[in-house]
Amino acid sequence: MKKLIIRPIQPKDNQVVAQMIREVLVEMGAPKVGTAYEDKTLETMFEAYQQKRATYFVVEEDGEIIDSAGIAHLEGEKENVCELQKMYFSAKARGRGLGSKMMKICLEFAKEQGFTQCYLETLPYMKAAQKLYKRTGFKEIDCRMGSTGHYSCDVWMLKELN
Repeated sequence: MKKLIIRPIQPKDNQVVAQMIREVLVEMGAPKVGTAYEDKTLETMFEAYQQKRATYFVVEEDGEIIDSAGIAHLEGEKENVCELQKMYFSAKARGRGLGSKMMKICLEFAKEQGFTQCYLETLPYMKAAQKLYKRTGFKEIDCRMGSTGHYSCDVWMLKELN
């Protein structure tokens, strides 16, 4: 049986997480511009999530990182609004219920930090991800929130956390 560990990101994970996220984006046919692919913090994820009220989790299976997701304040929004950030699953992680587990962990963290709304952005053809988000209580909204820089992501969703 394979051993799964969900844990906060560590400095040693930076390169592996950046590579995994880029590979998933390429596999999904996502544009390299206007998405997480070109984020300045992608190479320094551990450092980026050391800010107050932020965290980033990885799922490790037998020593290999197969999944990741984070929560942080949504830049450009009120203090009570967070963003589900950089939630990406390698092909090995999909279809195993890990998305639901990660959502639960991330949203519990958000509530503990006093956030009352959680925002996310995705691409229109990422239907499996949208299904997971909707199942978790996210609803589509008509306009972008905050200033993520992900102008290619044009599906916007919000969840009330109270």
